Amino acid sequence: MTAHRPDIDHPLVPLPTRRTAGVALHEFAAAAGMHPDMVRRYVALGLLTPGTDPAGAMRFDSVHLLRIARIHRLRAGLGLNYTALGVVLDLLDRIEELEAALADRPGVGRR
Repeated sequence: MTAHRPDIDHPLVPLPTRRTAGVALHEFAAAAGMHPDMVRRYVALGLLTPGTDPAGAMRFDSVHLLRIARIHRLRAGLGLNYTALGVVLDLLDRIEELEAALADRPGVGRR
């Protein structure tokens, strides 16, 4: 749970947990070609945010496989450590959000 921090202007509010019908950890790890402990590490580092089932177990879907592929490309191609991966992934996510918002604006075309 995230507490209010008086050193910033806005209180931190925890995001609701997304429920999904995806696959369990071991099945996802096998599909990604990874050991389940490595998937757990990515989750602990905040690089992956799985959904949960009613029992609280992690559930993964195809979006997470795409994220794993991106992580592997960044690690192999640029040699990024886990901290840098988090920063780059956040920036890439933000760029995608901004491009989507820009594409939705009337009269704005892609170049």
